[in-house]
Amino acid sequence: VIFTINTDFLQLSLVAIYSVVLLSGTVSLSLMMHAMKDSPLSTTSVAVLNLIFAHFIFLCTVPFRIYYYAVETWYLSSHWCRMVSAMIHMHMYMSFALYVIILLSRLLTFYNRDTQVSSFKRIHAVMASVVVWIVVLVSVPCGILYSYGKGGTDSNGSMLSNQNTSCFKFGKYMENFKEVNYTVSALIIVVALLLTMLQANILRVLYRKYQNKSSSQQDFGAQLKSFFFALIMVICFVPYHIFRMYYLEHIDMEDINEVLLSLTTFNCLDMLTFLGRKTCYLFSPRRV
Repeated sequence: VIFTINTDFLQLSLVAIYSVVLLSGTVSLSLMMHAMKDSPLSTTSVAVLNLIFAHFIFLCTVPFRIYYYAVETWYLSSHWCRMVSAMIHMHMYMSFALYVIILLSRLLTFYNRDTQVSSFKRIHAVMASVVVWIVVLVSVPCGILYSYGKGGTDSNGSMLSNQNTSCFKFGKYMENFKEVNYTVSALIIVVALLLTMLQANILRVLYRKYQNKSSSQQDFGAQLKSFFFALIMVICFVPYHIFRMYYLEHIDMEDINEVLLSLTTFNCLDMLTFLGRKTCYLFSPRRV
């Protein structure tokens, strides 16, 4: 069975989704930066800062997506089209990697109470972040310009050509990368569900320990935030990657894939999970 989406409805839906993501994501990042400016540096906060930077880079490309789906024509260069198209995937995979780091950090904190090497970890977290972003910001643009959206062939074996007036239509170029996509999608699904179950088990253990006093315990609150964070990862990424494994064999469903891909960008709101009560304090009048 082949599902199709009305073109006008598709364009309107994508404009609405990306507009909401751009607005709410910008507000979320602004609040988080305000809340973190006086926070002590830790391994988790370093990962959060990296996540904020990943969201910021992606949000800078969202206006181009809104522009394209609003006018239905791409007037800019094909190189920039590939760059903007790839950014949503880079954002998703970088976000997922950082989610895993943050959740593993919280899991290790729960199971290993020894904090003697915490300062050592902070230094290495900062150094690793700088190295990773240098590699990403250099290698990704080069890879996009020289290989992303190129090299595809049609059913007759002829090279596929780019259309200057359309953008984000690169499903036909995935034929040579099916195995990689299957592996990545399966890995994301398994890891996301596993980490969520582990985080839920920690909450169960802590609740049995504190009972009705759980809400006033700092460690329970921290792990609860991590659980909501894991849920964001599952809700935003797992449905898309489940569909993606089907989509790899049904490239004609590219429109549906584009809508589901756009829904993954709601993870830009994950910063609100970390804010908690601080969000209310930001908007409440200061007391003398």
